[in-house]
Amino acid sequence: MNESKQAAASQDNIEMSSLLLGAGFALASLIILPALAQRVGLGSSLTIALRGALMRASSRV
Repeated sequence: MNESKQAAASQDNIEMSSLLLGAGFALASLIILPALAQRVGLGSSLTIALRGALMRASSRV
């Protein structure tokens, strides 16, 4: 019985970490990346490409 509870808790921890990682990537691509790109002076096309890469990474997690 304890083994099944531990397995369920372990699965919950994995799901929570995946959710947090995906949310972090989404936050970075929507808010942080454009702010940094504007500060550094990157072009909009490069910023959009980096944003797309981060969004793809967040959906794979």
